[in-house]
Amino acid sequence: MRLAIIPFLQTVSATAAAAAGLFFLRFWRESRDRLFVFFGAAFWVLALSWALLALIDPSDERRPFVYAIRLVAFLLMIIGMVDKNRAGSR
Repeated sequence: MRLAIIPFLQTVSATAAAAAGLFFLRFWRESRDRLFVFFGAAFWVLALSWALLALIDPSDERRPFVYAIRLVAFLLMIIGMVDKNRAGSR
């Protein structure tokens, strides 16, 4: 029973991340601040990561490579924050 709930929770996390990405896109549309684009893209990449983890068998050897997708998401967030801080210092 415990193993059956893990894919469900990963799917819920993917849905929540996709919704957060849509909210950031809406904020970007209103403000035209590029930080929101970076964060929206990062949350969509996180949604992809969680969706793949829900679909891949836990014993699959490719499973650790899905975590590299999360690295891309966090790098997008860092790039967005650096870009925002550099734009503010000009």
